[in-house]
Amino acid sequence: MNTIFGAKMNKVLDRAENPNETLDYSYQKQLELLQNVKRGLAELVTSKRRTQLEADKLRAESQKREDQARQALSAGQEDLAREALQRKQVIDDQLNGLSQQIAGLEEQQQKLTDAQERLQAKIESFRTQKEVIKAQYNAANAQVKIGEAATGISEEFADVGLAVQRAQDKTQQLQARAGAIDELMDSGALTDYTSNEDDLDRKLKQLDQGNSVDLQLEQMKEQMGLPSPGAQPKLTEGEPEPAQAQGKAPDA
Repeated sequence: MNTIFGAKMNKVLDRAENPNETLDYSYQKQLELLQNVKRGLAELVTSKRRTQLEADKLRAESQKREDQARQALSAGQEDLAREALQRKQVIDDQLNGLSQQIAGLEEQQQKLTDAQERLQAKIESFRTQKEVIKAQYNAANAQVKIGEAATGISEEFADVGLAVQRAQDKTQQLQARAGAIDELMDSGALTDYTSNEDDLDRKLKQLDQGNSVDLQLEQMKEQMGLPSPGAQPKLTEGEPEPAQAQGKAPDA
């Protein structure tokens, strides 16, 4: 079931996938990743600056305690000088820790900067490759459509062909039905309710039409000098009638 479902989904996704949209989406995701790297780099630099400010503050505090120790020694207050130096030592320990943090942040900053530059170079290369692939895909797609249109194998032309075939079939069916209705109306099997004529009127009308056609045919034959069926041919001068010619014996 998983195999069948996966195959079906893969086929659906293959039909729905547009390489142009996929490439643009991938490029957009890479730009978002680059933006996140830049944002992380900015936060790292901010942390380093804040740590450096704290270190500068501790350096000033350490210098202050050293000055207090010198002042106490000048006044013969060795105990106060010792206390000032002890505080200075605590501050110096904190300062050493901050210095190590700053060094670590600078190292991370350099690594992140190098990664940003490499990522940006890859994105620019991908953008160029993306445009080339899109151009090639569009050209190939246009070539396929032109070839399918020229050979008539495209889905659109197949649909057009089916539509034409259905239209022809429906037209032939309607023509056959119209002929059948005319035939049935002429034979009197169907009644034309839009006409005032009954079956007898139609028959007489057909008879009149037949007589009119026969009359026109006889007139046309007479004009052309053609004999009519059942009519006696005209005799030339001196030619005996057919009946007399058959009755007489030839002269000896």
